[in-house]
Amino acid sequence: MDLSRIHSLDGKVVLITGASYGLGVLFAEIAASAGADLVITARSLDKLQETKAMVEGLGRRCLTVASDVTSYEDCERAANEAMREFGRIDVLVNNAGWADDRLIRTEHTEPEVFAKMVNTDLIGLFYMTRACAPHMLRGGGGSIINLSSIFGNAGSENRTAGYFAAKGGVNQLTRQLACEWGDRNLRVNAIAPNFFVSEMTRQLLEDSGMANWMRSRTPMRRMGELPELVGPFLFLASGASSFVTGVVLSVDGGWSASGGYAQLPQPWDEWGGELSKPITPNS
Repeated sequence: MDLSRIHSLDGKVVLITGASYGLGVLFAEIAASAGADLVITARSLDKLQETKAMVEGLGRRCLTVASDVTSYEDCERAANEAMREFGRIDVLVNNAGWADDRLIRTEHTEPEVFAKMVNTDLIGLFYMTRACAPHMLRGGGGSIINLSSIFGNAGSENRTAGYFAAKGGVNQLTRQLACEWGDRNLRVNAIAPNFFVSEMTRQLLEDSGMANWMRSRTPMRRMGELPELVGPFLFLASGASSFVTGVVLSVDGGWSASGGYAQLPQPWDEWGGELSKPITPNS
């Protein structure tokens, strides 16, 4: 058994949404390092240029497409441009997303903010999937990787109900599409990460108190490090997972296996003023 190429993406074309920052850039680097050519999308072409330069520096081709996932016309155009440039889409990574980082209580959340999270994180994910899937099915299948979250697996004392609802929907959509398309070799899985830290965010998380809270809620008592996403991503993108579909893969240090609440106070209650105070019978 030759294991040397089990995670190879040589000859594959990978389309990644939200590839201008954060995990989208990491996934682009992983895919290019594994041998794939890339199609990367985000709302602004300018913000994609650093990612494109990194991919090309690894010796791979890279097409940039300005695309807002909340517009189906944009998603269809991105898929069509990918097909014109490369003639195939082998892996779709639905990474684009948005959350309200104010973490205010749900009774204070503006209805339009809830709608924006669902529109971006669930409906936008479906739009890009719907635009790409016919091409992938005609090409003999492939792999779709949806970005979910630990907050799609369970509720918690955290806030942003729209994000929880959207990511829960992502999990169920992942299972449904896996059932529909499995007979045609189009696999659909999701990654549900915990909080992951980078050199840019590490100090902020520590200073804000978020790091201690996250560690208290996670059985492994630490946050994730970005290199720990490389293996799960490559597993789902490559032939290593050829008989895996409909799975929500939690990469979370045991968060989703645990029960109960954190034993530490929630630091975001200090951030939002009146919007962090609960509505009670006496308020």
